[in-house]
Amino acid sequence: MRILRGLDRVWAYVRSAPGTYVWLAILFVTTVALHHMSPHFETEFLRRRSTNIHELSDDPGRVLLQSAMWIDGGRWLPYAVLYTVFHAPAERWLGTLRWLMVCVAAHVLATLISEAALLKAVRDGLAPHSAVDTLDIGVSYALAGVVAVLTYRIPSPWRYGYLLGVLLVYGLPLASEPTFTDLGHFTAVLIGLCCLPLTVGRSEPRNPKETPAPHRG
Repeated sequence: MRILRGLDRVWAYVRSAPGTYVWLAILFVTTVALHHMSPHFETEFLRRRSTNIHELSDDPGRVLLQSAMWIDGGRWLPYAVLYTVFHAPAERWLGTLRWLMVCVAAHVLATLISEAALLKAVRDGLAPHSAVDTLDIGVSYALAGVVAVLTYRIPSPWRYGYLLGVLLVYGLPLASEPTFTDLGHFTAVLIGLCCLPLTVGRSEPRNPKETPAPHRG
């Protein structure tokens, strides 16, 4: 009975964040598909779904959508953990529509800004021309945006410690040996922080030191 109650709780949690777990299920299927591809075919297959300069200039809508459905590297389990820790709480808090708006804004805008910076570097001779075909897929920009917007879910003063941690995690790589993906991640964090209006009307942050009030049925 305890096992059944535990499974019921897990299923209830999954149902409370449908967007998160549907997306995660899609990533599971596409990751399994990648494991059945030859290395050469996989590289070319993902390149066609990459948000690099070449593909963005050809069909931006297609690659912006498709790039969010694949994981480069074929490791699904870490994303299952990250989605449960960050995406699911954000969706339960904001609601599916507002959570999705944060994800789309972070994914699309961070991609366009980072690729625009890379294009300028190519034109200025600071990056090789081959960079226009760089493999760039994945869900990390959307994740960074959601990680950032969760700052507003945490009460003060713990909020500022969380925010500092987020800025350090995403800012230090950009400050040391920056790549266009580092720029994209930090940009996604800033976009997530700019999504404060989407948090209006959501439940107020709860003080971690406070115990929840007993449920009154």
